[in-house]
Amino acid sequence: MGNLKPVVGDIDGDDTAKAGKTEPTDLTRLIQDVLSELGASADAAAVAAGVRRLDIGLPTEDEFSVICAWLGKCQLLHKLDQLQVPVDSKQKFQVPDLLARFSTQINESPVLIEVKSKKDKRLTFKEDYLARLQSYADLVRMPLLVAWKYEGIWALFEVKHMKKSGASFRISFETAMKESLLSALVGDVAYKIGAGAGIHLRFRKDKQLGAKETEDGYSEEWLMHLDDVAFTDRDGNRRDDLDDEVQSLFTAWNLEQNEEHTGSHVQVRFVAGDEGIEFAHKALVQLLDWEEPHDGRPHWRKLLRKEKVTANVRNFSAALKTGLRQRVVAQVFEFEPHDMPAFLRRR
Repeated sequence: MGNLKPVVGDIDGDDTAKAGKTEPTDLTRLIQDVLSELGASADAAAVAAGVRRLDIGLPTEDEFSVICAWLGKCQLLHKLDQLQVPVDSKQKFQVPDLLARFSTQINESPVLIEVKSKKDKRLTFKEDYLARLQSYADLVRMPLLVAWKYEGIWALFEVKHMKKSGASFRISFETAMKESLLSALVGDVAYKIGAGAGIHLRFRKDKQLGAKETEDGYSEEWLMHLDDVAFTDRDGNRRDDLDDEVQSLFTAWNLEQNEEHTGSHVQVRFVAGDEGIEFAHKALVQLLDWEEPHDGRPHWRKLLRKEKVTANVRNFSAALKTGLRQRVVAQVFEFEPHDMPAFLRRR
């Protein structure tokens, strides 16, 4: 098969931990699955291609898992091994992607979650596929939920809201959002930064390096130094007492930029406008991008292994509450599904 370098150390992980390696522990499972399918004599390139194919579906599950862990209501979440025996059990049962338990539940059992990412505004399950998922949920007596990512927004709903259409079951994203449990179960919120809140930078002009004529006038090049950084609240008042995590909220908001030039300084302002509302789970991506730019595609599997997902905001809900008190955040919204499931208590 050629020479394949060991990538995760010993199976028990002890030597890997001592060596300080950070490779994902499930990489061993991916390689093992491919070798089981292709055989130990398979070409190294075929093994690598097989691992990549298996890895395609995992980032979506990993992203949702990180979101659940970060929002603060998750007590336990893990992937379910979907290698079933006997083989003919696949005709009746389909193992969902995740098992999870949240502190918001009032029942004893965890919930099962099937994770999907679709670009279509309608999510469709074939009738036999949904029947196999439900058969497994009935077997273990756990609620069956679907987590669906569409255009960067997540909805989490009970599978019963999918309605039959021909030989399939479907749900629109609009209905999925109306019945979403992401706030009531997982702890997600929507929020708004107050208009006028923002960051203000003042640069001192020290030395002109050049100037040239343009269609609109002149373009000047200056050597400058930053000599003041200020924050304002939603009333426009300067605030030197903002909590560090409240300051970090600005990095997850689409601020409007404007500049003012004087003879001695350049003022650059990044200020929240009147429009806009954001979900906490979407803000997570922006926070991660601010801390380590990644073109909107964080390494979710790596983040799964970190105790602290974001470097600057440990508890986003607490940061929003502090932001309300310090008059940076204008509103925070918790939302409930139209049909509250039996395993949740209405707030």
